[in-house]
Amino acid sequence: MERRQNDRRGSSNNNNKHYFRRQKTCPFSEKGAPPIDYKDVRTLQKFISERGKMIPSRITAVSTKKQRELAIAIKRARFLGLLPYAVK
Repeated sequence: MERRQNDRRGSSNNNNKHYFRRQKTCPFSEKGAPPIDYKDVRTLQKFISERGKMIPSRITAVSTKKQRELAIAIKRARFLGLLPYAVK
């Protein structure tokens, strides 16, 4: 009986390793960061997937305020034809 209970909890004893996850920082909030501008297509393309979708902030580590500004800049660039809406 004792052995069964240990087997259920077993992986936490020696097989489970904890890795240090680095704290993500916003690339637009740090000192000397480039401003978010709809005309700067090269910067905006880093935050768009290969299919043309905006990459979420949980992946890119962009702060909430800057993510809203980034979304507006991407939409403006799309409207003006600087960025595609979708890539086939």
